[in-house]
Amino acid sequence: MTRWFLTIVVASGIVLAQQKDQKPPEPPEEDESFKTKEYEFNPLQASKELKIGLYYMKKGSFKAAANRFEESTRWDPSNPEGFLKLGEAREKLKDHAAAKVAFTKFLELAPDSKLAPAIRKKLETTGK
Repeated sequence: MTRWFLTIVVASGIVLAQQKDQKPPEPPEEDESFKTKEYEFNPLQASKELKIGLYYMKKGSFKAAANRFEESTRWDPSNPEGFLKLGEAREKLKDHAAAKVAFTKFLELAPDSKLAPAIRKKLETTGK
């Protein structure tokens, strides 16, 4: 038993000596997950995000819905429905400043919408 113990001790000493001679490993390449996401016009992805956001709204998960609507507006910033729904979700979260920004953008994109008068009135009453 002593012989095995000595063999293990000597072998571990050799391994430790070899490790001291080695350079520390290089840090890994930059992780892709830390890069900021770049958005380009993609109406299909915007539509998917909008549908998922509507699901979360029905479920009552307003924060998740707002995040999806935000994604939708990034993929297609010309779609007024994304901004309308984002405003509604932010309103449910009691984030009135963000809701106002989203509703204002909706009105810029769709000033002739049949919902525009109600949104304008909502902005006037919350602005005071």
